Amino acid sequence: MQDTKLWEKGQLIKRYKRFLADVETPQGEQITIHCPNTGSMRNCIAEGSDCWYSRSDSKTRKYPHTWEVATTPDGDWAGINTGRANHLVREALETGIIAPLQEFDQWRAEVKYGEENSRIDFLLTGVSGDCYLEVKNVTLKEGESGYFPDAVSTRGAKHLRELMQMKSQGHRAVLLFCVQHSGIDEVRPADHIDTAYGNALRQAASAGVELLAYKAEIQPQQSRITLTKALPVLL
Repeated sequence: MQDTKLWEKGQLIKRYKRFLADVETPQGEQITIHCPNTGSMRNCIAEGSDCWYSRSDSKTRKYPHTWEVATTPDGDWAGINTGRANHLVREALETGIIAPLQEFDQWRAEVKYGEENSRIDFLLTGVSGDCYLEVKNVTLKEGESGYFPDAVSTRGAKHLRELMQMKSQGHRAVLLFCVQHSGIDEVRPADHIDTAYGNALRQAASAGVELLAYKAEIQPQQSRITLTKALPVLL
C-alpha cells in the first residue's frame, strides 16, 4: 500500500494521551501529530528516534499529520497505524499474496455477524462458500518473536468466540495477524500479557479456526507498506 503523497520524516519527542505525539521536524519545528494506535505500543517507541508521518489536506482536522512508522529501540521499523492493517490485507487479497485464501474472489468489509453484536473485518465468498476473516495488527516484538495482544484484549477474545461459532456452522473462519514490524519472523500469543486471550486462541485453533500471519515490508522513504510473506504462528 503506497500513499500518493510522500510521508514526512521527523524525530519523536514523546507520545501521550494515547492519541497524540510530539515530533520535531527537520527544520527544528515542534508539531503535534495524531497517533492512530489505541494499544500500548510496547517496545515500539524510542524517544529521539526517526519517525514518519503523513499529512492530510482536510481543513476540519485539528491535527493534520498522522503517525505512520516508528523506529523501535532495537532499530527496527514498526507500522503503528492500526487503521492500515485492513487496507494491507485487502491489497494482499486483491494481488493473491495470501495463498490459503486465493479461492475467494469476492469480499465485503465490516459485515455484521455473530451472537455478540460483532462486525467481521472481511466476509469472503467463493465457490466453496463463505469465509469469515478477522485481522489483528502485530507490532510487539520481544526477543525474536512477535506477540499479540500488547495489552489485555477482551474484544479480541470476543472475536475468537464469534469465529468459533462460524466454524461450528460449517463456514471457514480465519484469524490473520498483520505483522507491521521489520524484526518479527514468527507470531505467538502474548500469554504473559493476556493469559485469557492465549487460552482462547488455542481453543479456537483446536476448534478449527485457521491462524495465519503475514509480514509487511516497510519502506518509509517510499511511503509504502506491503504484505509480502507468510510467517509461522506458534502456540
